[in-house]
Amino acid sequence: MTVGRTSCLLVEGGARLAVGLIALLYAALVAFTFNLPALTGRVVDQANIIPAGARTVIETKLAEFEAKSGIQLVVATVTSLEGQEIEPYANELFRSWKLGEKTKNNGVLLLVAPNERRVRVEVGYGLEGTLTDALAKVIITNAVAPRFKAGDFGGGISRGVDDIITVLTTDASEWQKRPSLRLDNQQTSDPLSWLLMAGLIALVTLLIVSPGFRWLFLNVLLNILLNSGGSRGGGYSSGGGSSGGGFSGGGGSSGGGGASGSW
Repeated sequence: MTVGRTSCLLVEGGARLAVGLIALLYAALVAFTFNLPALTGRVVDQANIIPAGARTVIETKLAEFEAKSGIQLVVATVTSLEGQEIEPYANELFRSWKLGEKTKNNGVLLLVAPNERRVRVEVGYGLEGTLTDALAKVIITNAVAPRFKAGDFGGGISRGVDDIITVLTTDASEWQKRPSLRLDNQQTSDPLSWLLMAGLIALVTLLIVSPGFRWLFLNVLLNILLNSGGSRGGGYSSGGGSSGGGFSGGGGSSGGGGASGSW
C-alpha cells in the first residue's frame, strides 16, 4: 500500500515537473518570437503617438504614484504586435520588464498597439484582487477607447492612467456601487489560459515526435538556466527615477490578469 502511494506521488511530481519545464520553454519561445522594446522609463512610446506635453504630465503622475504607493505603473505603445494577439504580447512584455516589486508583484502595464487598434491593461499577481478584470475592462471601455476613437491618444492614455490610479487608491466598495462595474458576474475564461494550454499540447507533441525539437528544448532550457542568474541581478528604481542608474522593473510578474479592448 505504501509503495503504491509512493509511486503515485512520484508520478504526480514528475508530471508537475514536466509541465513546469514545458511552460518555461513556452515562455522562452514566446520571448524569442516577440521583438520586445526595452524598458527605458515609465513611458515607452515606441509608436510615437503621445504628445510631448502629455508624456511629461503622465510620467510625473506615474513617478508620484510609485513614490507614494510602491506600485509600478508603466505605459507602453508599440508599432506592431507582429501578428500576435495583444494578451500574450502584453504578458510577455510585463514579464520581460519584471514590473513591480518581486515580493509583491505590484506592477501594472497599460499597453497600446495603434496599428492593430488594440489596448490592454496587464495586472501583476499582487494587484489582481484590487484592479480586477472587470474594472480594467470598464476603464478601457469608458475612459480610453472613446478618446482613441477621436484620435486623442495622449488624452486616452492620461485618462486611463488616472482611472487605474484611482482604482488602486480608492476603496473597492465605492467602485462596486457603480452600475457599469457589474461585469464581475459576466467573466469569461481568460484567452491566455486557452493559449497556454494549446501551446503545452503542441510542445508535448513536438517533444515526442521530433528529435530535433527535443534537442532545441534542452539547449534553450540550458541557456535559460545558465543566464537567469545574471538577468535578474539588476536593482529596482522606484520613486522619481531621477537619482541615476536608469529605470528598471523590480522582479514582479503577471499571470495574465487584466483586460483588453479595441476602438
